[in-house]
Amino acid sequence: MEAKNAQVEQPRAGSKTAGLIAGLIIIAALAYIVNQLSHNVNKALEYPLWAAALGLVANVVLTATRAKEFIQPAIRTELFLKTGLVLLGASVNITQILSIGAKGLVQGVVMITSVFFFTWWLGGKFKLNDTLRATMATAISVCGVSAAIAAAGAVLAKKEELAYVTALVIFTALPLMVLMPWLAVQMNLPVQVAGAWFGGNIDTTAAVVGAGAIYGEEAMKVASIVKMSQNALIGLVAFALAVYFATKVEKSAGRPSTRILWERFPKFVLGFILTSFLASVGFFAKPELAAIKNLQSWAFALAFICIGLELSFKQFRHLGARPTYVYLIATVFNTVLALGIGWVIFGGLLI
Repeated sequence: MEAKNAQVEQPRAGSKTAGLIAGLIIIAALAYIVNQLSHNVNKALEYPLWAAALGLVANVVLTATRAKEFIQPAIRTELFLKTGLVLLGASVNITQILSIGAKGLVQGVVMITSVFFFTWWLGGKFKLNDTLRATMATAISVCGVSAAIAAAGAVLAKKEELAYVTALVIFTALPLMVLMPWLAVQMNLPVQVAGAWFGGNIDTTAAVVGAGAIYGEEAMKVASIVKMSQNALIGLVAFALAVYFATKVEKSAGRPSTRILWERFPKFVLGFILTSFLASVGFFAKPELAAIKNLQSWAFALAFICIGLELSFKQFRHLGARPTYVYLIATVFNTVLALGIGWVIFGGLLI
């Protein structure tokens, strides 16, 4: 009887290994296509959107051919996401953040706190799920896609919620990248104020740099550092969310123990902090930083391909239009507040 069971298990183990290999080949091929599309076909559309879109297409094809279950062992969304976030730490250089004094950090703390709680409150009014509210509020208030990934991991958000927020981030960041420099010219904003406005409002680092470059080199520098200051707070926000959801939202029996909090703690944050520290003290040379940045892009591309592969279309449609309303209203609030805070801090009204 045992021999018969062993004969049954062997093909299953072999099938799982074959599925893992085949799935990794498919996902790697899709990632290569994403890289080509984002660099050579349409540079305006960032790679997370290309990756999620191709993942969705592959999802349809693999589901129709009944091959999706076969490659399931290769779909490692969480692993790719956390790897990308650890590597992201190399782009957060504390020395550069401090090069413009405390202004960037002050703006970052004020903006993150204000925008997060406004979006969280607004999401409650629109009756969004707590996990979606947390992911969206973090994306808008901190730094877009990367912050959404960190928040989703901390609160155990659904894959379709993360994909929804990611799409909103990218689709709003692209128009803002062009519109905000034009508005800054019309308002005749000082260079540092304009840069602080871009960095405090636009939700993706690439779009922030693009907007700053349109307005001028100094604006690009200030915008990048302001955005970097907000990036540096990803770990703190993720940890706070993990503790809040474990103690308040999920309402587990009794007060959570230290062990439970440690289990919920997003441990990739430690890797993020370590990588940031090493980058800040000059441990990485410029070519190494470029290589890390490239690996980070590949890791996130693989992650969003897997998100597309995992998505349930019925669940995605179930989210409806309410998250979009919340996101757009919160973005308007963020835009107005970032302009005011930028004037106060970088316009010399307060600091």
